[in-house]
Amino acid sequence: MICGLIFASPVVFSQIWRFVAPGLYRHEKRVILPFTFLSSLCFFSGAAFGYFVVFPPAFRFFVSYNNSYLTSLPTATEYLSLALYMLLAFGIIFEMPIFMVLLARLGVVTPAGLRRHRRYAVLINFIAAAILTPTPDVVNQLIMAVPLLILYEVSIIAVRLFGGGKKDKNEKEQGGAADAEPPAA
Repeated sequence: MICGLIFASPVVFSQIWRFVAPGLYRHEKRVILPFTFLSSLCFFSGAAFGYFVVFPPAFRFFVSYNNSYLTSLPTATEYLSLALYMLLAFGIIFEMPIFMVLLARLGVVTPAGLRRHRRYAVLINFIAAAILTPTPDVVNQLIMAVPLLILYEVSIIAVRLFGGGKKDKNEKEQGGAADAEPPAA
């Protein structure tokens, strides 16, 4: 069923687009089409990363509890649920640049604000990796946290290039001087 849904998704999305497109203006269509394409590309690349890079060590961790008294025999349902969890978690995580550009277009975030709050983002990324990783080992948490950090940096660049929102008040007044890091105490 899941494979059928994935393989049928282009047809489903084209039917949705044919239903929605007549009600949109030309400028709205020009924004939605690239957004939809990039969002799908980010989701599928995240799902592929989760399945091919993160899933093998996570599964090895689960079956590593084998010893002479205990043998791990995961069922197909457990295997599939772990794989789907990885696909969805990393697919959603890889949407971060698209989400940040959307927030920038709404005027919620700015590139200077994202750079200024980088320390907090690192902390939040590691907390999210600890929560979203199904295994409690450090290696799998790092495998999730490092892409989150990279995606945060990509988000800063994407917001700067495509944000188009309002500029930060400090950035206007100081001509970009708000980008500088504060001196260490």
